[in-house]
Amino acid sequence: MPENGEGPVAALSLTSSTVDAITVIRIDGVLDATTREQFADYLVMAGSDLILDLAGVTFMDSRALGLIVHHWQTSLTTGSKFALIGVEYTKSKVMWITGLAQRLPIYETLDDAVAALK
Repeated sequence: MPENGEGPVAALSLTSSTVDAITVIRIDGVLDATTREQFADYLVMAGSDLILDLAGVTFMDSRALGLIVHHWQTSLTTGSKFALIGVEYTKSKVMWITGLAQRLPIYETLDDAVAALK
């Protein structure tokens, strides 16, 4: 329980919307071992065409990156659409450490990602 007396803060918040028949998942909070199952379950329910908005991510570990890479690889083999937006080095260093930041489909804005996936 936080010292200020407020209730516990959720470690991860996931919300989704649809743009041009592509599910856009907004991720706010920590992507690590403690939230991996919640994140994995949400990705499964989201469908095949995905844009992950990582602007609200405060920390990402290699397990979460593994889930992202799995969905990206699945999209390559099935012909589905996949992109990342809102990626920040300071919060997702693991992408750069592993070299995946140069390989994953990362775009600056939602509009850029949608245009690239058409």
